[in-house]
Amino acid sequence: MSGMHGAVEDYLTLRRALGFKLADHGWLLRDFARYLERAGATVITTELALRWATGSVGTQTWCAARLSVVRGFARYLHTLDPATEVPPAGLLTYRRRHARPYLYSDADIGRLLSAALDLTPAPRAATYYTMLGLLAVSGLRVGEVLRLDRDDVDLSNGLLRVWVSKFGKSREVPVHPSTVTMLARYANLRNEAYPRPKHPSFFLTTRATRPDITVVHKTFRLLCRRAGLEDPNTPGRPRIHDLRHTLAVRTLLDWYADGGDVQARLPWLSTYLGHVEPSSTYWYLWAAPELMAMAAERLETTLGELP
Repeated sequence: MSGMHGAVEDYLTLRRALGFKLADHGWLLRDFARYLERAGATVITTELALRWATGSVGTQTWCAARLSVVRGFARYLHTLDPATEVPPAGLLTYRRRHARPYLYSDADIGRLLSAALDLTPAPRAATYYTMLGLLAVSGLRVGEVLRLDRDDVDLSNGLLRVWVSKFGKSREVPVHPSTVTMLARYANLRNEAYPRPKHPSFFLTTRATRPDITVVHKTFRLLCRRAGLEDPNTPGRPRIHDLRHTLAVRTLLDWYADGGDVQARLPWLSTYLGHVEPSSTYWYLWAAPELMAMAAERLETTLGELP
């Protein structure tokens, strides 16, 4: 292994040990190391980094993302070898775009759950009914729900334990007593259907294994069609992750409606959702026109009270 390839592996090992998943960084940086090798370069230069980043077929956003990956690696390498050049920020710019969330109404969620109950066989219906219900009321990410083991669901205390999720964070998520009742009912049905499961997963497939996220997304699209939610005239395509967005937006709407200090409460919501910092939660403020209107009204009132 060459020096640059070795440095890439050391960098990835260090960052992942700190909790960063770096899903695409590995193959991108290994490709960059091969590019330097072919160029006969032993150190990173801004010119080479820029040529590599823009040499891929893709949008300007993708090229900027490639250069950003190299920039982080170069900053690390610069501490070990001062000859390493760190590409300055702003060489390639892009604007991050969030997918417009689909905000579910109570009726939407009711139709989804009804469609889930129509699945066959009955254990599969129970799994999707309970899983979607939990996603709707807990704000958990779908991957977090699928990774729940039986020991992570504390029905006695009404707590869900989420281990090493996004950004390497773990947390305990309290749930309402009605949710505990729903989870307990599913657990009893699951234990009767699968007395000897192959996995410790709380949710099980008809093969008594942990659900696969690809299959879950495919089934969710099927349920959306059956529930009549995929209307071409409706802005935004319903996604399973939008159940999480809906809970966050509804929480903020309730806080604005009760006249409380939303700014002071945002860290609570950030912690509950597993965000690294409240700034990640601010994104929800523009996710719904109702939120924007309430925020603007609150600001106008505040400015009107100033001397």
